[in-house]
Amino acid sequence: MKKIYFVVLLICAGLIFTANAQVRKIPAEVTNAFSEKYADAKNVEWKDKLSAFAATFELNGDKLEARFNKKGEWQGTEKELNADDLPSAVKDGFSKSKYTDWETKTVYEVELPDDKKEYKIHVAKSSVQKKILLFDADGKLLKDNLTL
Repeated sequence: MKKIYFVVLLICAGLIFTANAQVRKIPAEVTNAFSEKYADAKNVEWKDKLSAFAATFELNGDKLEARFNKKGEWQGTEKELNADDLPSAVKDGFSKSKYTDWETKTVYEVELPDDKKEYKIHVAKSSVQKKILLFDADGKLLKDNLTL
């Protein structure tokens, strides 16, 4: 009987944790700010990231993710790129880094306030050794310890 009770408890816990229920309601300030910034966005889906709200959406054929704080202030937008589409300064900075022989998995352009851009490069040396590298637009490695 204890085994059955334990299995039922595990199933219930799993259902609770995998439910797609929103932790909190997306504030109107956030949705309004998003609508102003991305009026032509399609297929918008919201996620509560606890420290921010993230909207994944499509715009002009690209898939993007924009983050806003609870006050509706835009924090940044990521767009996936092909590694070949990286600016030459970033390619050069990556090729000169100690991660040049690591496999490039995915690449993102990060648009930030004040017309600033950064680039995230997800790399792996093995199934265990994985990192996210952050470069500025000039190809300078800003961080190499971002977690996946």
